[in-house]
Amino acid sequence: MIQKVKATMIKLRYSKRLFKRSSWSKASTDGGHGNAAGGLGGGGEIEWEVRPGGMLVQKRDGGRAEEVIMVRVSTGFSWHDVSIGATRTFGELKVMLSMVTGLEPREQMLLFKRKEREDTDHLHMVGVRDKDKVLLLEDPALKDMKLCMARAVAAQVAQSPRQLFIQV
Repeated sequence: MIQKVKATMIKLRYSKRLFKRSSWSKASTDGGHGNAAGGLGGGGEIEWEVRPGGMLVQKRDGGRAEEVIMVRVSTGFSWHDVSIGATRTFGELKVMLSMVTGLEPREQMLLFKRKEREDTDHLHMVGVRDKDKVLLLEDPALKDMKLCMARAVAAQVAQSPRQLFIQV
């Protein structure tokens, strides 16, 4: 039975009997009558929310800590283990990697499951799990630009007359 409907939230009433389990231990604090609703009373409410993907799901507890996952980032010749929240974005992962690798976030390309991922893609929405591998590449366009600038600087240095100053 639907009790309230808000823009993105629906509250449903439920009966405590729906969540009873006979396999719960008799030593639980409520005398062996398990309550899967997290300590709510018998006529409690389940809150629902609509996720960015459009899926209707049970609302999470606001007090729970964010799940932290370990992501192994490979640069081809080395790798780094990075701890990051599962709901963070690839852009936030790039910022963390910039401290480790020295590459600015705009110079990085992150590949997961053979696809380049956008900065706004969330790790959990793409399917990144604990101990998954992400490939870090330097952006080829920016790499070429750096190389051209280095060549131009080297050409200017080679063309300028070198003068030696000897101090007596």
